[in-house]
Amino acid sequence: MSRIGKLPIAIPAGVTVTIADDNKVTVKGPKGTLERTLSPELTIKEENGHIEVTRPNDTKRIKSLHGLTRTLINNMVVGVTDGYQKALEINGVGYRAFKQGNKLTLNLGYSHPVDMIDPEGIETVLDGQNKVIVKGIDKEKVGQYAAEIRGKREPEPYKGKGIKYADETIRRKVGKTGKK
Repeated sequence: MSRIGKLPIAIPAGVTVTIADDNKVTVKGPKGTLERTLSPELTIKEENGHIEVTRPNDTKRIKSLHGLTRTLINNMVVGVTDGYQKALEINGVGYRAFKQGNKLTLNLGYSHPVDMIDPEGIETVLDGQNKVIVKGIDKEKVGQYAAEIRGKREPEPYKGKGIKYADETIRRKVGKTGKK
């Protein structure tokens, strides 16, 4: 058995989980609603406050889907109760961020400011001028939007300028040395 797939998912108070015939899982909680259609080959059951995912056989494909399906449902449950967030730091002289409505404006050393509009269900919050926090209930969307922001100016290895995740460490390189 999959070590992750066989673990039951506890449903916290205030969260309702609906499982349709075609394995369409809908999770409603205090922060919002998430829907996802999962693989029809697996069996998803809700029993006395827990969700269990079982598999019909032990083929390689089904075994890999087992753990994935359980994790996706768990991420939905955590998302509607606590939500997800990713913190980004902007490093560099003159590099800063501004927020106006749902538009995030980044000054990253280009000849023009970079404007990004928050996708639906995602919110960006500024902590000072050089820290951006991306929040939302869908883990996948939060991670994708944070990666898109980071992609506007990835950190370079010599001075460390650019946008990096708060928990990321940049491997620094030694610069050139002068001739003698």
